[in-house]
Amino acid sequence: MKRRRLITSTERARLDPFIVATGDASPRDQRDLMERPFFSLAKAKRVAPILYEAGGVRVEVFAVPEHGMATIWDADILIWAASQIVEAENLGFKTSRFLRFTPYQLLTSIGRETGQRDYKLLKGALTRLQSTVIRTTIRQGEHWRRHQFSWINEWEECVTRDGRIEGMEFVLPDWFYRGVTDRSLVLTIDPAYFRLTGGIERWLYRVARKHAGRQPRGWIFEFAHLHEKSGSLMRVSDFALQLRRIVQGQPLPGYRLHIEREGRRELLRILPAKLSTGPVDSAGEGLGTSHASGIGISHAGPSGLRTQRSQLSLWPETTIPDLNLESNRESNFYVARSDVENTVAAAINGLLRKTSGARPTGSDTAHPSPLPLGRKPGGAR
Repeated sequence: MKRRRLITSTERARLDPFIVATGDASPRDQRDLMERPFFSLAKAKRVAPILYEAGGVRVEVFAVPEHGMATIWDADILIWAASQIVEAENLGFKTSRFLRFTPYQLLTSIGRETGQRDYKLLKGALTRLQSTVIRTTIRQGEHWRRHQFSWINEWEECVTRDGRIEGMEFVLPDWFYRGVTDRSLVLTIDPAYFRLTGGIERWLYRVARKHAGRQPRGWIFEFAHLHEKSGSLMRVSDFALQLRRIVQGQPLPGYRLHIEREGRRELLRILPAKLSTGPVDSAGEGLGTSHASGIGISHAGPSGLRTQRSQLSLWPETTIPDLNLESNRESNFYVARSDVENTVAAAINGLLRKTSGARPTGSDTAHPSPLPLGRKPGGAR
């Protein structure tokens, strides 16, 4: 058997390998990756950097012209790695940043085909993940230190003399690994996520899972803020057009989308719904092929180069189990004032009934201009 060594194995020599024995793990995503723009949503190769700052946190993503920026499709590899690490630790096994696996395990677990083209796409995705450089202050403490890394430090494939791939290895960056082994920084996601066929749809699902969770009233964002959070190169007007089309199609598993308007502002409300167990239109394309359309153009359909069929996955169709009740300061977008005032009125009425037997007052049915999330009427925090 011939080993094709792509890079030096210095780092791997210091790490014990985590051998992935099965692909059977519930899909899990890392919260920081769901919250901020770390990946290209574009169909074409993206070289322009992502520069994002909000709530005192900065994210910078840089690509090399030869390979382009890692896409939201490439991120499926990181989701798979996070899922395997968490599942193994739940079972009491030791894990490592150094993963050893078969491409078949990875591809089938994220609902991909296993033909020659798919293995080629997998290697292209690994190359983009390694060549993309991230610089961020997330989880770097009060002194605002910047951490710079790539999504994969190094990778290698093991092939036979006839060119057949028998195994793969890669090393994850410490920043990502620490974010996965801290359980408070990981969320389960619906396996139907892998079947979403649009780059913006995939990104929006992760935003929905992170912020709306299973909260009955969901979460609400202004369109312009979503555009900024996405890191998209589209104009705001074209991005808004894509959001309206997504709302019309309702493709997100486990969520319902509604458009609301406050004067001239357009808002997107994300509400939890009955989770989907069926296919989402069609199977996803190959790794690294983003489906966000060009400016003013609707989402591209599945490529004619692929065999389209239902997702082939070892992951069961499970529900999203946990409530997500946190309010992220970096998403200080909008809830209606009536939402806040109704909550306050209900608390006052309950207190009156306990203390004086007074009849409850009617709740405020007006719907004036919205307030930033977490701010009470009158400007009080």
